Amino acid sequence: MRLHPASKRRLAARMLCGSLVACTLFCGGLEAALGAAAQEAAPKTAFRKVLFLGNSITLHGPAPAIGWLGNWGMAASAADKDFVHLVTRALTESTGTAPEVMVRNIATFERQYDTCNVKEQWKEAFDFGADLVIVAIGENVPKLDSEEAEARFEKSVGQLLRDLKANGRPAIVVRSCFWPNRAKDEALKRACRDADGTFVDVGALAKDESNYARSEREFSHRGVAAHPGDRGMRAIADAILTGINNRAQKETRR
Repeated sequence: MRLHPASKRRLAARMLCGSLVACTLFCGGLEAALGAAAQEAAPKTAFRKVLFLGNSITLHGPAPAIGWLGNWGMAASAADKDFVHLVTRALTESTGTAPEVMVRNIATFERQYDTCNVKEQWKEAFDFGADLVIVAIGENVPKLDSEEAEARFEKSVGQLLRDLKANGRPAIVVRSCFWPNRAKDEALKRACRDADGTFVDVGALAKDESNYARSEREFSHRGVAAHPGDRGMRAIADAILTGINNRAQKETRR
């Protein structure tokens, strides 16, 4: 049957419209399927209690003598800009459940790792019953100038991690020093490995001047200025979250 030219044009238009609708439905369905798959693959571990153990980068109270007036991780510009709050917020947003959080400065353990009774001095932290513990120490540890000193520090950190895991077997994340130090970081890494924890290496951050607080604003005290600023805190938080996510994905595949 020979069609009139006008009829051919109308038929072609209907066929094109039908193809576009079919493509839209298929592509939309594919996009939805891919989105669902990506969402399914994302780790959704909801931690009930999160314990942060660290030093001044984790938590430092007001110290007017050195120009620090905050009561959060030195030297973020505000509490919600330090890595503790950034990690907590990200965990909350990823699961819709806000964990109970405890933050403790254990710099005394760093300086006296050979003799400090951690379980007695921070008993409430061990009794907290965390299911995720983030350990961010090392910067205040005296120079490890011998293999023996390095081994003693590793042993003390290992005992700390074993004591933490004895109560509820929490997931353990250990962060390397912000100011990298081979001996300290290697000891931390080995102790973390032996405790089946997740080691997060942030040493590369120190190579970027923009990660220091002194690059963001002026400080009267050089020590405070050498701490991570808002950008550095964000980078530390991102590294820790990546470590948590990688561990969760690995456990999902087991």
